[in-house]
Amino acid sequence: MEKKSGIRQIVYRAVAFLLAGCIIGLCVPKKEEGKAGIASLALGQAEEAMCSLWCPVLSYAQGTGAGGVWRFVTAQFPYLRAGQGEESVSLQWESRETLDDIIRAEGRDEYSDSLSEGEMRTPQTSQGRVLVEKDLEKLLREENDRAQSREEESAVHKQTGDEQNREESREGEEKDILPGAQDGGIQDGGQEGVLLDLPKASEDGKAEDYQWEYYKKYDALVKEFYAVDASTVIDSSQLNLDALLGRDFSIAKRQDDLPQILVYHTHSQEDFINSVEGDMNTTIMGVGEVLSQILEEQYGYNVMHHLGQYDVENRDYAYNNSLPALEQLLAENPSIEVVIDLHRDEVAGDRKLVTQIEGRQTAMFMFFNGLSRTRKHGDIEYLPNENLSDNLAFSFQMQALCNEYYPGLTRRIYLKGYRYNMHLKARYLLIEMGAQTNTYEECYNACIPLARILDMELSGADFGYGR
Repeated sequence: MEKKSGIRQIVYRAVAFLLAGCIIGLCVPKKEEGKAGIASLALGQAEEAMCSLWCPVLSYAQGTGAGGVWRFVTAQFPYLRAGQGEESVSLQWESRETLDDIIRAEGRDEYSDSLSEGEMRTPQTSQGRVLVEKDLEKLLREENDRAQSREEESAVHKQTGDEQNREESREGEEKDILPGAQDGGIQDGGQEGVLLDLPKASEDGKAEDYQWEYYKKYDALVKEFYAVDASTVIDSSQLNLDALLGRDFSIAKRQDDLPQILVYHTHSQEDFINSVEGDMNTTIMGVGEVLSQILEEQYGYNVMHHLGQYDVENRDYAYNNSLPALEQLLAENPSIEVVIDLHRDEVAGDRKLVTQIEGRQTAMFMFFNGLSRTRKHGDIEYLPNENLSDNLAFSFQMQALCNEYYPGLTRRIYLKGYRYNMHLKARYLLIEMGAQTNTYEECYNACIPLARILDMELSGADFGYGR
């Protein structure tokens, strides 16, 4: 008992000595370049003495109430970590406290409800975007049509007749829309989920064009494309046109049955204003099934829709829970090149994220990126993302295409501090499809333009970025 009391006294004296050194460090002015006065020499000796005490006391102090003092002192005065090793000290503390906090925060919330809708809305026109003159485009098309030879016109007429015949045949086999099937819903590897005969997106050209020279300015780039959460920071080393536009994400469509796109849901329990209890077709998982069907049936991609549920009891560890399953899926299916984690957002109850696309009520959606960096902790070294630059470029190019072809369909790309499993693939999209105030039919409709834009990106059909 006396021995334990003696050790505790040593610890408290060491803490007092450290605090005294900190006060000296705050009060003594910094030495000028090339000059070392008596006060600065004394401070250096105090620092050296404190560092010599650090190692033998650390392990005991972390197990007592003095641990909080150690954390505060070394956060303000990093030199106190000398002798123990920066990485060693960081891992000891963060593995006990910070890591668990970050994992729970990551799983709990990627919603944008802390921001006003003004901060999230993408401007439909801006100084760096110009409207495409539709009448001029129409005149040019008509002029080209008149210049066609008779043989080409004949071929066009024949093709039109064949298409009409196919359309009549297809109408006779039209599938029923089952937006709320009550026969068990979506089952992984079992019965089919929602069966929809949604129209294919029109082949209309761009509505607006980006003048990329304008967005070489960092402030203009961020204002047009991004909403940066207060929890994180980013700069022009990552957000610049060379980095964002300089990558080609095109892939070849497969001739076999191997999957190349994976759609899944970290938060499988997210639903909508008119979702039917117990019917997964009317939740975000039903929206994922619709997107998968469109990508397969209309665009020819092989899609795996993974229906694992990782947030049934609570959301706190959803990303952590899903990671082993995703790693296994990707290991077993190396043909997968694109991963889409499909969510729905949470907004204030009086907001409705909806727009009109080709006469349909369509949910607005948002691309989301995690930076593995927080203001509080800096780069989260134990949650690294070697694909971060590609993740940012992929979502940026998707956002640019959406803004050019469907102005007002997307909100700004939302940047937050954690990783969100985006390290698993370079072509990784985390998408917030509508919000809790949308209907699931509006989100079904949003899958039509989303699938078209994804096909344009993956096929390399639009090279307007100077790639």
